[in-house]
Amino acid sequence: MKRLTGRTLLAGAVLAAAVACGGVKDDPILRLSSSEALDIGKQLMEEEKFSQALQHLVHAFEVEPNSETGREGLLLAADALFLRGGYQSYVEAEQRYRDFLNRFPTSDRAAYAQFRLAAALAERIEKPDRDQQTARQALTEFENVRRLYPTSQHAGEAAQRIVEVRNQLAEHEFVVGAFYYRFGAPSAAGNRFKDMLEAYPAYPEPDKIFAYMCLSYVDVLKQIGSNRGLDRYDYLRDACDRLRSEHPESKWLKKVPSEEKLRSLRSKVPAPPERPPRRGADDPPGEENDDG
Repeated sequence: MKRLTGRTLLAGAVLAAAVACGGVKDDPILRLSSSEALDIGKQLMEEEKFSQALQHLVHAFEVEPNSETGREGLLLAADALFLRGGYQSYVEAEQRYRDFLNRFPTSDRAAYAQFRLAAALAERIEKPDRDQQTARQALTEFENVRRLYPTSQHAGEAAQRIVEVRNQLAEHEFVVGAFYYRFGAPSAAGNRFKDMLEAYPAYPEPDKIFAYMCLSYVDVLKQIGSNRGLDRYDYLRDACDRLRSEHPESKWLKKVPSEEKLRSLRSKVPAPPERPPRRGADDPPGEENDDG
């Protein structure tokens, strides 16, 4: 124990000597007041020197976190990170916007901070063939803009971004369904496409989904040799009919089965077996055989 204390004291003495000799530089930013750091940070933001601006803005906040200059410094620090760009900067920007909202929920800049928080998440959305957890989080935060600040100018911007993110999520569902279709799981593919149209009715390429539903359920009927395929035939018929009626100029029309092909498929699906009628409570009992 004495040995450890001695080493600690020695390290402290070395550090003190280094400071005295100028070995550790004195950061000039630390000498600035909150308002001075904020002014310099703003100027650097205008010059698009976001990394340098960030240092001053963070200092402005840390010196007086509850003052007006500190509050502005925190929000601008988040902006500097957002504008600097890059995955990690967007992560840190989101954190600072959250910090601002937690500290100053009644600020007149709260709607702006909420919108930029959502935008910082949206900038990190993966491609449609990857996990979409961040997209779902971004969607929630954009919806929060409209829910919490419906009269804000950012509510309209959030509405547009909601459409974009929902289309992204829908495209992910399509990619998954197409994967199932290509690798021999047509029932899973068809159901995925069907659910996708119900969940995302505003998807910009519904004709593509109708076509893939048709193709998927055709393969399902080829695999199912029993009356269990009847409901799938109904899905198939509905998808093909909607493709023809709602998108008569679609390039996907040539991919789907013709009316004749549909009739042929239907004829191969066995009808459900007939069940004997259920006897009612008032029906007379059947005759008993008294022979013997």
